[in-house]
Amino acid sequence: MGTPHSPRSDTRARIIEVSLELFSEQGYEQTSLREIADRLGVTKAALYYHFKTKDDIVLGIVERMAAPIDETIAWGRTQAWSPEMRDELIRRFADGMAERAPLLRFFHENQPALRESPAGLAFRERIITMMQLVHGPQASFQDRLRAAMTLFTIHSSMFLLQQDAKDCDRPENVWGEKPPVADLDEALEAARTVALEVGGRITHPAPPAPPAPAPARP
Repeated sequence: MGTPHSPRSDTRARIIEVSLELFSEQGYEQTSLREIADRLGVTKAALYYHFKTKDDIVLGIVERMAAPIDETIAWGRTQAWSPEMRDELIRRFADGMAERAPLLRFFHENQPALRESPAGLAFRERIITMMQLVHGPQASFQDRLRAAMTLFTIHSSMFLLQQDAKDCDRPENVWGEKPPVADLDEALEAARTVALEVGGRITHPAPPAPPAPAPARP
């Protein structure tokens, strides 16, 4: 079995890195295992030793880049729900955003091919679990929606940042303005702030007070 610093794990990490590059350049469906092997400078048989299919590679990408989500979920499962626990979940989820950005961009650009793939389903399950931890038990539909929007806010910050980079040469927007372009740190801080504002509206009503004891009969 490979260890975190073994040659095998290093090779798997390199395969994941190169595959993500090619998927981003050409699209998932247009990239073959042969092209991945050629970019790596290895034989197709050597690639098969680590990953049998492209789906296996994508699942490896998800497992690697979603590791901070798994850690946050594991922590959340040990906590009783409270506003403080909710906010800490949101902060931890936001803190891993920069590492997940390439994965989100990859899924966004290859949605038709990946929507029902094992990797797509695995990532979706993680997000659903995060939503449930954020909104807590016995949540109303409104609070479930707020939890979904909280996570969506964090992910949207990366798409907005990417769009700003593409539009940097555009002279003005529909309002006749040239919007300021944020850097990565500013985008992450904005995402954390807005997500906490939305998530802060998820509140559970206090449990009802126990009924008063019946008056003693004379």
